[in-house]
Amino acid sequence: MLLNTIDQAVEQGQQDDPVNHPVHYATGGIETIDIIRAKLTTDEFVGFCKGNVLKYVTRASLKGGEEDLRKAAKYLEFAVGNGHFHPVTEET
Repeated sequence: MLLNTIDQAVEQGQQDDPVNHPVHYATGGIETIDIIRAKLTTDEFVGFCKGNVLKYVTRASLKGGEEDLRKAAKYLEFAVGNGHFHPVTEET
C-alpha cells in the first residue's frame, strides 16, 4: 500500500525529498507533521520534536549518516520555528 502511494506520487511528478517533504508522510494531501502539530499541545509538540532530534542524532553514525543529521536539523527547526520554545531555566 505505501509503495503504491509512493509510486503514484512519483508518477504524478512529485519529488521525494526524504528530509523536507517525504512522499510517504504526505498521503492524502496533508503531511503527517502537520497533523501531529494540530493534535498536540505546544509543549507536547516541542517534546516530540526534541525526541526526534535525539533519535536521528544518535543513530546517524549507525544508520542514515548525513540524511539522519539533516532530519534532526529539520525537527530542531520545527521545535524552534513553533514560536513557543521555552528554554529550561534553573529555579533557585
